[in-house]
Amino acid sequence: MSKAFTKESDGDEDDEVGALPPLPAGGKNYITPAGYQSLKTELLDLIDNERPKIVEIVHWAASNGDRSENGDYLYGKKRLREIDRRIRFLTKRMEIAEVVNPAVHAGSDQVYFGATVTYVDDEGVERTITIMGIDEADSAQNQVSWIAPVSRALLKARVGDEVALPTPAGVRMLEILEVSYPQPSDQG
Repeated sequence: MSKAFTKESDGDEDDEVGALPPLPAGGKNYITPAGYQSLKTELLDLIDNERPKIVEIVHWAASNGDRSENGDYLYGKKRLREIDRRIRFLTKRMEIAEVVNPAVHAGSDQVYFGATVTYVDDEGVERTITIMGIDEADSAQNQVSWIAPVSRALLKARVGDEVALPTPAGVRMLEILEVSYPQPSDQG
């Protein structure tokens, strides 16, 4: 097929492919110091290591002549676009990041960003979650984004409070059993 009939985007609409949920209107991108450091580490690795390796491969492949059937060249260019897209995404997220250290609430029984909360629902099922930033929450680690409905229901409540969690199946009541925060470090 002629290259005239292939679509190569300028990247802006691709930024949202695989992107995380959008922030609430006027909301901030809350993130823990560890989450921010993780984004920064990934960004620097992409810029300093990954991208230069792929640029070298593409340069080598381009010097081999015909690029239309050169797999190294074609896949290398595709990978470069993916890396550049991720670099743009990380840069934008870090620019709007609001780093919040949850350790400042250590000892509090009220739920704030960064809290690890144990609650029991109205069916007697007990769960423990940690409220994290949308760029760092990992459901496999029982981490929930601060914009998730369960987090929204729990925020500002205290141990012993019952909060209502609207779900598609109806409103569920959650009772907060325990709230904890990481201990402040002496490195402040």
